[in-house]
Amino acid sequence: MVAEPLDLTTDVLVIGGGPAATWAALKAAQAGADVILADKGYCGTSGAAASAGTGIWYTEPDPAEREKAMASREAMGGFLSDRRWMARVLDQTYHGVNELATAGRYPFPVVNGRSYRRGVQGPEYMRRMRIMVRRAGVRILDHSPITELLTDPRGAVAGAAGHRLQEDEPYRVRASAVVLATGGCAFLSGTLGCHVNTGDGHLMAAELGAEMSGMEFSNAYAIAPEFTSLTKTAYYSFATFYREDGSVLEGAGSTRGRSVIARTLLHEKVYCVLDRADAQVQARMRLGQPNFFLTFDRMGIDPFTQRFPVTMLLEGTVRGTGGIRIVSDDCATSVPGLYAAGDAATRELICGGFTGGGSHNAAWAISSGTWAGQGAARYAAELGRSAASRPVTAAGEAGLRPTGAGGRPVGHRDVVDAVQAEVLPYDKNLLRHADLLEPALAALHDTWREVRAGLRGAGADAVRARQAAAMTAHARWMYTAALARPETRGMHKREDHPAQDEALRHRLLVGGLDEIWTRPDEVAPVGPAEFAALGYPGLPTEADAYSRAAS
Repeated sequence: MVAEPLDLTTDVLVIGGGPAATWAALKAAQAGADVILADKGYCGTSGAAASAGTGIWYTEPDPAEREKAMASREAMGGFLSDRRWMARVLDQTYHGVNELATAGRYPFPVVNGRSYRRGVQGPEYMRRMRIMVRRAGVRILDHSPITELLTDPRGAVAGAAGHRLQEDEPYRVRASAVVLATGGCAFLSGTLGCHVNTGDGHLMAAELGAEMSGMEFSNAYAIAPEFTSLTKTAYYSFATFYREDGSVLEGAGSTRGRSVIARTLLHEKVYCVLDRADAQVQARMRLGQPNFFLTFDRMGIDPFTQRFPVTMLLEGTVRGTGGIRIVSDDCATSVPGLYAAGDAATRELICGGFTGGGSHNAAWAISSGTWAGQGAARYAAELGRSAASRPVTAAGEAGLRPTGAGGRPVGHRDVVDAVQAEVLPYDKNLLRHADLLEPALAALHDTWREVRAGLRGAGADAVRARQAAAMTAHARWMYTAALARPETRGMHKREDHPAQDEALRHRLLVGGLDEIWTRPDEVAPVGPAEFAALGYPGLPTEADAYSRAAS
């Protein structure tokens, strides 16, 4: 007798398994909702946060410290952030980290007699979060990637469907509300912990009509040893970089000189040595990120005295700020019942057009996850028990239900290769110029047409097909937004438009699948007082912004 596929009903479905997802599930459960969390991998070990240590944008509730924290990256982000949201995140992160310390019993180190709470070890952090989530009564479905959302007759989200990898069977979850905490998109670039970050949630949201915001701020590349996938860019602030001939690579650096490294890598290898770290700093580095040194130790390389080759790996919207647009304080999207959190949601509200690993990202995961979980629980309570009996329709298209119109069958591997050929090269994505962006986008549009016409996966292959489709959509939104912003702002650098244009100080919304559109989304004006507070007599230049942020 063949068992029936799993068919579940819940109040809140959380899709994802990283920090944002676990905070969302925890807070929804604490609010009284019945919660299911579905993770593509194993919740607690999969994703970027679980693979390494990370800093947290955590500040004591002191007005002067809070002001300093908010001002520190405004210029670097191109003045696209929002002070109200920054203050909210600082408050929520403070409470969330303290809850992790007390209820989660996370072993924060003691420095000078005080608990130091501005960083966590990813593996231990996520282990504790899984424990907290399970104790709250959340049902966790591991190795159960979601492939599509479900909708009701009025267009509201009504659950999701996916595939249980270990059982090799489809499943469905009817839900009153859904939280997308599926992470960003790193395009399968090989970055440690990011193999699950393929933009799945963005595609599913767009199929229901949700918009993206800040997708031009999606070209984050991180420095990594050539022989490993671990990115820890902060450590390279202690590095000297060299050309193949042994001469110093002038201007190269982890903060302001990555473009120098990228240009050089186009035609020769780049080497580095962490020779600016003294003995005390070296000890702290080994303690703070032990897995950074594992490969070096195995290979007999002392990175503090010996040169080693480096590369740069694309981390896309995992470290970039673009993502699903949120429309209210509880991180709701424009689709009824659908919420977004963490790297899946835009971080522009607190970072503008620039961010890095950890810090603001970690704080945003805690805060947005909390608000999305609470908002989803409230929405589910208002909807009531009738939600379980709603007729539902599967919303997934690309990779699941090809049109067959004038196309040939295409495989997911071919699609991934085609997308990577346009988004991984430094001269296309990092060192942006219309002469390369326009043909790259045209090629991606062609790939999308092939995807819509002929890409179809069943069973576990449906997961891979949807990943390929999501990466294609993600890349098209990125380059469409990049061409719609003819200036340099935040991490978005245009070689053909190297200056920042005050007339373009707005956010960019982008949406659509077969036909992509963009439109500006205005931000609050920044007056002389805000610039004066940062020490600027007038509008800052890009060099001013980087100089201020680096100091």
